[in-house]
Amino acid sequence: MVVEYHSGFKTMGPRTAQLVTELNQRNQSAFTLADVEAITGLRSVSARSLIQKAQKRCLVTRLKPGLFNLVPFELGRATEYVGNPYLIAQKIAAGAEYFISHGSAFELHRMVTQPQLVITASCVRRIRPQTVGGYAYRFFQVPDSAMFGISKYWVTKENCVFVSDPERSIIDGLQKPDLVGGITEVAKALWMAREHMKVDRLVEYALRINIGAVIRRLGYLLEAYGLADDGALDPLRARLTAGYQRLDPLFPAEGHKLARWRLQINIAPEELDAVRHG
Repeated sequence: MVVEYHSGFKTMGPRTAQLVTELNQRNQSAFTLADVEAITGLRSVSARSLIQKAQKRCLVTRLKPGLFNLVPFELGRATEYVGNPYLIAQKIAAGAEYFISHGSAFELHRMVTQPQLVITASCVRRIRPQTVGGYAYRFFQVPDSAMFGISKYWVTKENCVFVSDPERSIIDGLQKPDLVGGITEVAKALWMAREHMKVDRLVEYALRINIGAVIRRLGYLLEAYGLADDGALDPLRARLTAGYQRLDPLFPAEGHKLARWRLQINIAPEELDAVRHG
């Protein structure tokens, strides 16, 4: 005898109920076929069949091949349900160490004025760019040594993701300004978060990353906005080498050279000054 469990418009058999119940108990909305097999004990072909039937009953939605999402019962016959895009990023990482980074981290920390169109994350394994549920995801491979300055961010009452903390987010933006919209956007983020930004942590992270351009750009911005005194900036100055770097690598190598920070200031000073009044 087949027992059907009803919830509004939706019905489900015992195996589907088992799957949905277990996923809900785990607070896990996104799941893979491997999860289905592990929870139900079904083999691959049967697990696929179960999910196909669940899709027809509006119980799950397909995010991409092999990745699915539970549709909340209250949405009735809705079939296009994505859920939280940052939790999807966590699922794409498939258990590998990761963190939400760059422009997406800026957005989570409310250090941007415009919404980000791509979900960006860093991961210790290589993950190709992909679109899932209408969201574009871009992962950047980083070494194990780069897994620091990371905190938990609760995207729902039950679920959290890993994200670079505000200071690490700034450092990553200084390293790859193209992923956050340019140095001016990093400057805006730094200024917007200045009241809770820890300068000593910024300096520590910059020295730990030990990339000349990052050290130069951070020192320059902290000095320009009066966010650090000479004592805090001295460790950065001690790491300077003879060569010059562009303040913003997205712009041509033009503009005056600032010997104090070994930087070519290729952005109009007025643009950076406007950040204070934006």
